[in-house]
Amino acid sequence: MKITKSCLLLSSAAYIQAASIPEQMFLSCERSDGNPNHQASPHTKTTGNKSFLDAYFGNFLDGVADAVTVKGKREPLPLPDEIRGLAVHDNYEYPDPDDLRDINGSAVLYRGGEFGYIDTFAHLPLTNCFDPELYEKESFDIAVIGAPFDSGVSYRPGARFGPSGIRLGSRRLAPAYSVYNEKLNPYKNWAKIVDCGSPPVTPLDNRIAIDQIYRANRAAGKHSVTKKNKFDHPKIVTLGGDHTITLPAIKAAFENWGKISVIHFDSHLDTWNPYYFGGNVTDYQSLNHGTYLHWAHEKGLLSDTSIHAAIRGPYPGKKDVEHDISCGFDRILARDIDKIGADGIIKKIKQRVGDSPVYITVDVDSMDPSTAPASGTVEPGGWTSRELLTVLDGLDGINIIGGDVVEVSPPYDTAAEITSVVAAQVADSIISLMVLQGESDTTDSE
Repeated sequence: MKITKSCLLLSSAAYIQAASIPEQMFLSCERSDGNPNHQASPHTKTTGNKSFLDAYFGNFLDGVADAVTVKGKREPLPLPDEIRGLAVHDNYEYPDPDDLRDINGSAVLYRGGEFGYIDTFAHLPLTNCFDPELYEKESFDIAVIGAPFDSGVSYRPGARFGPSGIRLGSRRLAPAYSVYNEKLNPYKNWAKIVDCGSPPVTPLDNRIAIDQIYRANRAAGKHSVTKKNKFDHPKIVTLGGDHTITLPAIKAAFENWGKISVIHFDSHLDTWNPYYFGGNVTDYQSLNHGTYLHWAHEKGLLSDTSIHAAIRGPYPGKKDVEHDISCGFDRILARDIDKIGADGIIKKIKQRVGDSPVYITVDVDSMDPSTAPASGTVEPGGWTSRELLTVLDGLDGINIIGGDVVEVSPPYDTAAEITSVVAAQVADSIISLMVLQGESDTTDSE
């Protein structure tokens, strides 16, 4: 098929590769194959040599061109072929008004998909996950849930806007193949992935808010899965929210998967003894974004095979490391990446968690403030986004049952939305790991 000048191409790269582009990629193109019997698509209308305005609005400008003269006007220089293909010509064939393939999502024919639909994560379908009557009717394999909560922070608030910020940061994500794994297209694979939205978490009472997040995650985990999923329950990725939200998410996951190993990317331990981190004031304050892993261990939700990575924040007390070990954690310090590299870190994490059910939680302060400035508690000297994503993507093969990305505080972000965009990519990596795991499982079962 030879693409004629009446086709509107998507980009210069698309023009160069036009010979290999399927015909359905274009709303309307004329063939120039020498076949006089070729018929135009029934979904298009021929405009002939009409002007752009006449073709689109009708011939209401007839006679205007004759009445208006431009002194000294010259004919434009001819365009080279590679540029002419990018131009809208007067004889461009407009789609039939009822041809809505590029509007309803059945075919993305032009750039602009980043701005369509509503702002779900990566343009995923919005699904009602919190109605018990839909547990069997609405099936999915991976669900994204927002947790708009930031009443457990000790420094900068604002993470209640994190779920919205991350979803906005994910607008550029769409079904596509990874440059690091050309066989992986996580959003067009075996798994049905949905966005459950965010439950209406109260900002006025932490006890109620934490319970709401737990019940929302628990509800999503009760939905049925698709036939290609060998597991009985969907896997949940939660968008925080401050790091306190990891406790209710783990509690909900525990009910479906049993004791869990946590891979905790953070600059701080977050296993601090509540007595020294808020609890010496009131029991109500003992649950916060620095103690949730202590409580997860105390309540019997964790295996003793958990691990931190990118730790560099100071220890408030002399016995913090001792207490951390008693909570079942090992540590990888931020500067270890300079000593053993990403491969060494990946190996250490995999050896630590083994084949146990794994929950990955990523505080964006695991990265350096230059990479993720909009965090609840920034710490200089962190990993770059590339280093974190390299480690995450290297964790393929472990049994990931859930995860989250937390502490994104959009009010502190730059105008470029750096932190939100990075956090969205982190969530994308966690989802990709879940899809990769299930892809091997479904392949084995076929």
